[in-house]
Amino acid sequence: MADLRLPTNSIVHPDKDRFLSEVNPFEAMMARFDRAAELLDLEPGIYKVLRNPEKTIIVSIPVMMDSGEVEVFTGIRCLYNTSRGPAKGGIRFAPNVSIDEVKALAAWMTWKCAVVNIPFGGAKGGVICDPLKMSMGELERVTRRYTSAIISTLGPDSDVPAPDVNTNERVMAWVMDTYSMHVGHTVNAVTTGKPVAMGGSLGRREATGRGCMLTTREALAHLGMPMKGATVVVQGFGNVGSIAAELMQAEGCKIIAISDRTGGWVHRKGIDVKHAMAYVQEHTTLEGYGVGEPIANEALLELECDVLLPAALENVITTKNAANIRAKVVCEGANGPTTAGADAILDEKGVFVIPDILANAGGVTVSYFEWVQNRGGYYWSEQVVNDRLKEIMVNAFGEVLKLSSQHKVNMRTASYMLSISRVSMVHKLRGIYA
Repeated sequence: MADLRLPTNSIVHPDKDRFLSEVNPFEAMMARFDRAAELLDLEPGIYKVLRNPEKTIIVSIPVMMDSGEVEVFTGIRCLYNTSRGPAKGGIRFAPNVSIDEVKALAAWMTWKCAVVNIPFGGAKGGVICDPLKMSMGELERVTRRYTSAIISTLGPDSDVPAPDVNTNERVMAWVMDTYSMHVGHTVNAVTTGKPVAMGGSLGRREATGRGCMLTTREALAHLGMPMKGATVVVQGFGNVGSIAAELMQAEGCKIIAISDRTGGWVHRKGIDVKHAMAYVQEHTTLEGYGVGEPIANEALLELECDVLLPAALENVITTKNAANIRAKVVCEGANGPTTAGADAILDEKGVFVIPDILANAGGVTVSYFEWVQNRGGYYWSEQVVNDRLKEIMVNAFGEVLKLSSQHKVNMRTASYMLSISRVSMVHKLRGIYA
């Protein structure tokens, strides 16, 4: 059974210990946090508070498998900071879930909610398991037992989960139902990313990809580059990458390469994104797609293009390959696709990076809209959702860009400065309870 240690990285590197430190997600987040805190001249006491998660829960999840055997999985839930409102963050099911990863993602959610100025704190959860090897019944039993194990922290006023890696609206329906059974009445505001029939928001599925498109459009406009005809490479053709590609193509961009875990395809004349999405719908992956030429994921990242959208895994742009990145703009659709060590290399090359806590904040923004709709019992049209998302994302981009210009720092550091200043201000106003 998987354990809680940092997963072994299979990449061979001349300085293995340094490289493993580079790709440790919590250390990467802390490196960015420390830089922003220094520039903000953050008070020592507030610095100590914000550098530590409020609560990390580790639970055992005994589950009766279809075979009749009992398996015990490990579940984690981290509430990083709730000073600005209820904790918000996804639940992921994966064999390589670790405490450091969950803590880092919970911290990123804290900064992400603050940078778009929505009244949530940050959380993240995970179960160490391989959902690809589990039946639907086993997944449901894991979900319900995990939910009951962390139920003391869950609630629309305290901790609101959402889908993440290998989880979806069905999993959120199980979480909501389990919680509701415990409290004795239906509480649809306890999760977001639910089926629309259960109180999910219209536009939620497209929200993260739409946010990537909106921030890319703002970045290109800032750089004086037209959206129409801009060449785009997408690593990760899941929900975020495929929808972002579809929306960018609708704005006039040329999608020249796409990929998933099976590899990628490059076609300089442009890929029909709707056709590729239909192929994945039918075949599950891009394997055998056959449009253009096949390309490995590592090589795809280094293609010459106007916009690179890493929308798959963490740590795909590192000190090993950052010097080879030939994109003018990197829009981080995934969480943590660029290591802290790679930031300086991209800066030197003049690459304009839209950091993850800004670029992919469309998802949590519409999750906030879903929570608001659930609490009010009044539901919005998809057009209203999209219009309000656009307003928030464009405003947030503008605020970060202004801070970046004022302090002569990159967009990532400016994003952290903006979010940390908002969270620290609330801590100063609330004081320390003794």
